[in-house]
Amino acid sequence: MRIGKTLSRRLSRDERGMAATEFGLLVVPLMIVLLGAFDLGYQSYVRAQLQGVLNDVARTAVVETPDFSGYAGSTTEERIENAIKDRVNNIARNATFTIEQTSFYEFSGVGNAEKLLTDHNDNGEYDAGDCFEDINRNGAFDVDAGAAGQGGADDVVFYEVTVTMPRIVPMASLIGISDNYTINARTAVRNQPYDDQNPPPTVCV
Repeated sequence: MRIGKTLSRRLSRDERGMAATEFGLLVVPLMIVLLGAFDLGYQSYVRAQLQGVLNDVARTAVVETPDFSGYAGSTTEERIENAIKDRVNNIARNATFTIEQTSFYEFSGVGNAEKLLTDHNDNGEYDAGDCFEDINRNGAFDVDAGAAGQGGADDVVFYEVTVTMPRIVPMASLIGISDNYTINARTAVRNQPYDDQNPPPTVCV
């Protein structure tokens, strides 16, 4: 009995191996935090680079005949898309891109409906017979006033790029998030006045 008590006291005072035990308990949550920080840092880096590339390409495209001769495509819009993809692919591995280019008559049109010129019943909404500026020239009232493409002189071009790519670290299986990043960048620029701006027609239907 005395031997048992002595052994028990000795074991209770023995702290050898405590550091290894504590490290074993902490290493998993610590690695999750470190990997998460690295994942967020890389995602922020890609977003910043994507925004910088988009801003630069958009500024290049504002002239009448932008120089995208180093990029494939039969139209300016295609060469702009390929310029963005080629430059972002250097940092975004196995990425897929969705790139939209939409032109507007003025900055206030971005993200808004076509402008009503006549509102017969004063309800603030388009009704049959009301007149509006047909920004995209399709003969119908649209809640999104943009026209596809680069537009013309003095038009405002809105770019939206979405990049989807695999995560650089396996965070999804650890904390139940998506296997991919989805990174967005947007910008709006006005084309240079290399000609008279073509005003939108007024349509009453």
